[in-house]
Amino acid sequence: MTIHSTSMLDSLPHLPEKKLDESGNLAAADFTSPVPFIVRGMVRDWPVVKAAQQSSDALRSYLLGYYSQKPVMVSSGPPEIGGRVFYKDDMSLNIKMLKADLREVFSKIAASEDDLEQLCLYVAAANVDTYFPGLLKANPINLGGHKANGWAWMGTRTQIAPHNDSTYNLACVVGGRRRFVVFPPDQFRNLYLGPIDNTPAGRTISMVDARNPDFEKFPRFKQALDVAQVADLEPGDAIYMPPLWWHHVDGLEPFNMLLNFWWRVSPKYLGLPAPALDHAILSIRDLSQSERKYWRDMFDYYVFDADEDSVAHIPKDKRGLLGPITPQMVQTIRAKLKGYFQR
Repeated sequence: MTIHSTSMLDSLPHLPEKKLDESGNLAAADFTSPVPFIVRGMVRDWPVVKAAQQSSDALRSYLLGYYSQKPVMVSSGPPEIGGRVFYKDDMSLNIKMLKADLREVFSKIAASEDDLEQLCLYVAAANVDTYFPGLLKANPINLGGHKANGWAWMGTRTQIAPHNDSTYNLACVVGGRRRFVVFPPDQFRNLYLGPIDNTPAGRTISMVDARNPDFEKFPRFKQALDVAQVADLEPGDAIYMPPLWWHHVDGLEPFNMLLNFWWRVSPKYLGLPAPALDHAILSIRDLSQSERKYWRDMFDYYVFDADEDSVAHIPKDKRGLLGPITPQMVQTIRAKLKGYFQR
């Protein structure tokens, strides 16, 4: 069963006018591009997409043919949240995280597909090889030489607030329709970000309801919308996003599924930036203004504007942490950091 919704999600009153570029194609797609783009029909020949085009029941049946029987984590929320995975007034999450058999989850979704006010059931970031072994072999993809795990996102109508990822991302629509509204990385000030340590899924999200923004409370969000781009995707379409681009995502049908792939181009042994921000808040933010200025200059010198001039006076074989980062150096740095945190 497939129902094309005419809900509020289909008619956002402040939808950006600019459409995301879709000049990309399977042969020419550059999966290191600094800007996002759409590849129409990239995975339309996947058997799983063809099952989805028959019906949502056929898609669920196809997936259960690969299901490993391991319980999945599912976000569950009442109909009144309208599929918006967010916070309550007290900043607790408006969904509950449950562990359940996927067959039970699918059964509940099937029973609710005709409901105009549908309950929220959302399986997010399910590792494909763990929960659907063999699925990617039957539905292969070329990531331009990059290697990445596959992750499944499936459930009822959802609204996922603007957030970003620190990795490259290719998201492929399998079933239902998805709408992405993307914002450049520098728009974080205009998105009114929420807590970094209390998030729905590990990534900081915008506190603005993109469906119905309150411009009196969040006036700068208008500036974000001015540079935003929108992508409406059908089954078989894919969207590529480089690191740090913010994206709001709507699942528009009573049952939706997306497969995505994340990868890095930097060596895997390097650390991730987000923990460095946490540590900077711990160790620098509350210093005096003059001390913060000093450390800002130091970060510029050794990190953001680092070049050969900053270390030219030190012999190359004696530069230690200021030299090239190698796997062996990573172990030294981690041991040093561990000592700091044990004090």
